[in-house]
Amino acid sequence: MKQLKELEELEAAGPAAKYDFFVQWHLTERCNLRCRHCYQADRKETPAGVDLSLKEIGRVIAEISDTLGSWAKNYQMDFSPSFNITGGEPLLRADLFDIISEARAQGFDVFVLTNGTIINRQRARALVNAGVRAVQVSVEGPEEVHDSIRGRGSFSQAMWGVKNLLGAGLTVTLNSTLSSLNAGRMPEMVSLALGMGVQRLGFSRLVPYGRGSGLIREMLPSGQVKKLYETLLSLEIDGLEIVTGDPVASQMSIKNHPDAGCTAAGGCAAGISGFTILADGAITPCRRLPLPLGNIRTDSIRQVWATSTVLGALRDKSRYGGRCGTCRRWATCRGCRAIAYAYSMSRGEADFLSEDPQCFIEQDEETETAKFLPSLK
Repeated sequence: MKQLKELEELEAAGPAAKYDFFVQWHLTERCNLRCRHCYQADRKETPAGVDLSLKEIGRVIAEISDTLGSWAKNYQMDFSPSFNITGGEPLLRADLFDIISEARAQGFDVFVLTNGTIINRQRARALVNAGVRAVQVSVEGPEEVHDSIRGRGSFSQAMWGVKNLLGAGLTVTLNSTLSSLNAGRMPEMVSLALGMGVQRLGFSRLVPYGRGSGLIREMLPSGQVKKLYETLLSLEIDGLEIVTGDPVASQMSIKNHPDAGCTAAGGCAAGISGFTILADGAITPCRRLPLPLGNIRTDSIRQVWATSTVLGALRDKSRYGGRCGTCRRWATCRGCRAIAYAYSMSRGEADFLSEDPQCFIEQDEETETAKFLPSLK
């Protein structure tokens, strides 16, 4: 499998490193909230029969496990596999705990991404018993900010859920989606996280897709993104870890020299260290990058991973446009492909290989901000 060997070189992090491989699994599109910035389509209910059944899910878990086992044997790669379970709201599936238990039995770490609003003590304890490693709860800011984005009363319900998760002994991450709607309130998020006693506080950027496409004017200019990350990631607070999976933010810790990023692991994970399965079985490179690669009801995951033209393009620097295509840090960044794609769609291009419009690496902040804002007029 030529592509897998190429990725091994791309992500090489030393002789003892494990190759992180995760599947982001949207078990359902059903959700009890209608968030303004959601990247999913505004569908009130999932049509009957769309969600994968428990039997289908068990078969796919086994297939993924067998595939990773084969790769590990054939290519001498040590994998650290995991599932990120989400939705919609994953706790709306009555068989969620059975699904988690099956994944754990196959050797996968399991993380749950939720809005937290329906997690009572019993559900929190059930997550522990099923073997969940950690839970991420989406919180967009202090109460008035969060409720303006996710709906009235959702903040207090989410805090109730967080308390129940912590009470059950689970590791909890609060995660905020950064935009002009909440950027100025992030210091309060740090205080909130400390006050709640959560272990981690995370950040991601707004992807203007789905319902979130209406918030494209709320995207932050690159200079402001840089300043936010510089402030947040420089914090050293006992008991609270500041984290982000943003590939652009990860570059702030790489030394500035010509070879920086050529051998270190990291960057946008889409098609590189994992993929996404949607509620109906569709396979995409990322939960926020809606490019169909196949469907697990009809297609082999191993074949999709090896032969998809979309995945092939994501792994080929020569195919990238703009600054991403010439960046010396491409191997450890590649920009956020979902943001690049969504932003390009707003300009009528629909190019998932275009440059990340909020990249601040080696850019003059004032020039970038001036260039970014007029393009939204």
